[in-house]
Amino acid sequence: MLGLENPIHILFLLLVLLLVFGAKRLPELGRSLGIGMRGFKDALSSEPDSELRLTQGPNSGDATSASAPGADRPAQ
Repeated sequence: MLGLENPIHILFLLLVLLLVFGAKRLPELGRSLGIGMRGFKDALSSEPDSELRLTQGPNSGDATSASAPGADRPAQ
């Protein structure tokens, strides 16, 4: 059997991880991996909204957004 379907392969992988990173770092690595995966999942689920905002722009319906640069500064 190839891959991680075999429990012996999973145990061997966990043993190698324990030897490489040590017992203190494994919970920290697992926590970091979980946070990263959760952030990635959230980014994928909110992607259509962010694309919509990028195409419309932050002030797409605002008439003042078409003014010249520096128009928001008072005249001297």
